[in-house]
Parts: sequence; C-alpha cells; structure tokens
Amino acid sequence: MKKSFVTTTVATAAIAATALATIATSGAQAATQSASGAGSDRAGAAIAAARAHGAAFGFDQDQSLTTRSVATDQDGTTHVRLDRTFKGLPVVGGDLVVHTDKAGAWKGVNAASTSVRVASTTPTVAPAAAASTAARSVDFTVSTSRPTLAVYAMDGPARLVWKTQVDGVGAHGEPAGTAVFVDARSGAVVDHWATEINDAGTGNSLYLGTVTLQTTPSGGQWQLVDGTRGGARTEDGNNGSTSSTTGTLFTDADNAWGTGSNSNRQTAAVDADFGVGATWDFYKNTFGRNGIKNDGKGARSLVHVGTNWVNASWSDTCFCMRYGDGDGVSYGPLVSLDVAGHEMTHGVTSATAGLAYRRESGGLNESTSDVMGTMVEFTAATAGDPGDYLIGERFALGNAKPLRYMDQPSKDGASANCWSKSVGTLDVHYSSGVGNHLFYLLSEGSGAKTLNGVSYNSPTCNGSTVTGIGRDAAARIWYRALTTYWTSSTSYAGARAGMLSAATDLYGAGSAQYAATATAWSAVGVN
Repeated sequence: MKKSFVTTTVATAAIAATALATIATSGAQAATQSASGAGSDRAGAAIAAARAHGAAFGFDQDQSLTTRSVATDQDGTTHVRLDRTFKGLPVVGGDLVVHTDKAGAWKGVNAASTSVRVASTTPTVAPAAAASTAARSVDFTVSTSRPTLAVYAMDGPARLVWKTQVDGVGAHGEPAGTAVFVDARSGAVVDHWATEINDAGTGNSLYLGTVTLQTTPSGGQWQLVDGTRGGARTEDGNNGSTSSTTGTLFTDADNAWGTGSNSNRQTAAVDADFGVGATWDFYKNTFGRNGIKNDGKGARSLVHVGTNWVNASWSDTCFCMRYGDGDGVSYGPLVSLDVAGHEMTHGVTSATAGLAYRRESGGLNESTSDVMGTMVEFTAATAGDPGDYLIGERFALGNAKPLRYMDQPSKDGASANCWSKSVGTLDVHYSSGVGNHLFYLLSEGSGAKTLNGVSYNSPTCNGSTVTGIGRDAAARIWYRALTTYWTSSTSYAGARAGMLSAATDLYGAGSAQYAATATAWSAVGVN
C-alpha cells in the first residue's frame, strides 16, 4: 500500500546554519534539464557542433566528449555541459559548456582549458611512488590512497599526472579528503584540493520556535524522512566518528519532535531537517531545480556528529551533510538555516560547474555556498532567524562573532574585500570574500543600510557608488552563471564574464541589471 506523508507541527527553539571562450547567448529564461529523450538528441547535436568547431577549445581526433548535463531555455537555446578525455584518459580541467540554438547550430563555448594535449601518455613514475608522494603532501592521518592516470589541464601546459585520492581524518577528528595530482613523469606535486568540504563554526539552534516538518509513517511510528523532497532523511550520528557515513534514523511515536532544548537529541534533528527542506524549496521555487543534482533525490543529514565538533560538512561520497554539536563555549550545534543552505549548495556546485576547491575557483565555490545559504535564510523568512548578510551569527555563543561579513568581508580579520593577484593564495574561506562582497553590492548597493535590524556599511574598492538591483535578481544572475557558463577552473575574472552573459540572457545587454553587474564587479576590483 502506498504510504501517505504527514505534515506535523513541531515545537523547537533552535534551527536554521580560465581559458574562457565565451560567446553570449540570448533569449534565455528558465532552463529545463534532461538526460534522455529530447535531451539526448540535443546533446548529440551539441557534440556534433563541438567537433565541427574544435579549434575554439583545442579539440582534436585524440579526444572524446561525454555529456554531463543538458539545459534548454524557453527559446530553444541549449547548453550542454561536457567532460572530455585525451587518448582515453580523463582530462582534469577539460570540462566545457557548448551552446547551440534551437536547430542545433553552434552558438559558442565556455571551456575550462583550450590545451589538453600531452606528448606521451606513458608514465615514468610508478603509481606506488605517486601514492607515497601524495600521502606525504597532506597534513592529516591517511587511510587510503588510490592513483589513476589523467591529463591535468587546469593551469599552464597540460601534463600527464597520477590523480590520487587521499582520505583520512583531520586534526580534530573531522573527515579529510584531498585529490592530489603528481606529475607522472617528474614525480612532483602539480596541484591538490580538498574533496571533503568542511566549514567550521556554525550552530546554536533553539531559536525558530514552532516549525512544520514532512514525516513518513512506518510501523505505528513516524520517521524523519521527507517524502515530498526526494526522501531526504535525518539521522543521529550518535557522536561517533566525524568520518562516519551512517547514523540511526530518527523516529517518534506521536509525530511531535523535539522540545526546544538541546538536551533533547531530536531538537537538532528538527533544525537540520527544516533547513534541508527550506533549501530544497528555495532551489525548486526560485530556479526550478529538483534537488541537489536536479534528479529528485534527497540527501541525508547526520546530526550529533563527533564530540565537541565545531564544524559542518558536505560529502559527495556519501551524498550527505554532517553537523557537529559545537564546543558549548563559543558555538552551539551547527544546524542553522544558512549552514544547511551552504552545505547543500556545495553539492549543487559539484553537480554543475564543479568549481575546483583551490585558488580562485575554490574561493568562488565557497562564496557560492555563502550566497545561496544567505538566500535560503532570506526566502525562508522565519521570525526567529530573519535574513541577513552575516554567516554564522545565530550559533555564536557569548562574545563569539559571526564567521563572515558579506558587506565588508575584511571585518573577520582575514577575508579579502577586493580582488588582487594574491587572492588565489588565500584559504578558500577567505578568498571567498571577493565574491561575497560582490553579491552584497549587487544586491543592496554600497554605503550604510539597515535590514532586519542589522546595520551594514559596504565600501567599494575603487571609490565608486553602487546601486543594488535586489538580492533576487542578483541570485538569479549568479545561479545562471554557475549552471550555464562557469567551469571547473573559473577565476573571478571568468566569474565576471559569466555573470555578464547571464545578465544578458535574463535581462538584456542594455538592462540596468547588466550595468549594475559590471559596476559591482569593478567595485571589488575585477574589471
């Protein structure tokens, strides 16, 4: 018998934490995605067009293309995201987006790299040696290391590399993972970036009051499984390993969850579950996106992870989020609205542009999560946690401060307000300041302002005055750039180009939104 899904009102008091070859398209509004049927036909047409125009992104007879996703605008313009191989080897930084018109004719390409050819695909460095080098390059306890050959084309001349996934446990017990690329002919480390994305310092639930959850009846009880949002489920991590991928599903006899006190283990689960639902609804209602991967499948949330763990994380491997309980001194449980939106957005970014978690693309990855996490908070419009441009403000205890300030990122003591040549050398949580500042200026403008009781005073890097276009328009431009124009190696300069193309698609090249996008990027030093 088909099970029904029950809506319940729950008492709680705590929730909510390139080488760029660009040709602008036009007439784009909402896009739909497909992996079969018409989508397959469009993908085939795009691949044919790409082969015919291979000079635009360095494509030749030794390469092949595979489809990652297909998006079609209302006017028939299609955007096909592709990955490529060279002589059968995957190309790191070889991704691209091909744009075709409704008849399948070429309109342009955004490519992460235009040079992927290597002189030889025969390594001189043994895989075991590459694995050992990769293991020595990380600063956490290593548990596994598995090398595979690939072509690295993110920066400079393409190189044959051993791509090694190094997994383990960090200094504070958190899950740690790094992709390390070792030159297969010289043995030197070429690049590396995190694959387990941990975002420190969020929590302090207990402030949303009564919320509504979607639960599933089973065996005379209810489960914290949301059948209306892809079967998303919330589990108790039982304060076990921060690397754990399984927990105990929360169940309840009367469908009234939590008490509003952190002493009740269900309370944090209510917070996380509501945050996942609010994020799902934001993406669905705003962009028509059906879940993180746009495939209708919900993710898992594990709360009460680790002991005194002041962190929250997203993992593509388990397609899950993990939330720590905080240290109880500076931070409470890490289950706030902006954190849920932030972590789920890492999954969206992975499923779309795949922004590499290093240098400027890594900062843009983190900024994307801050931007969309902030939008989740604003669109949820809860009385207990009204929207703001602060990250992590609700779960800070005592004299602890927000983790990040989008109007003036440097207020945290480490983040960058403005772009410079050295931005890419910063930790990605600090280089994200450039994107965060851009989004605030584009949304609200420069100067002093008070919103929902929070005072802001955003400066510009060039002394200009910026007039905002509103956060909804700014978010639409950002999302379209993410899903349509950005690739794995997109820098802040590439982000600007992609957002101008997106603004053209959505509002027109002569629109106020286009002009404001250009002005705001200049105001953070990206011209």
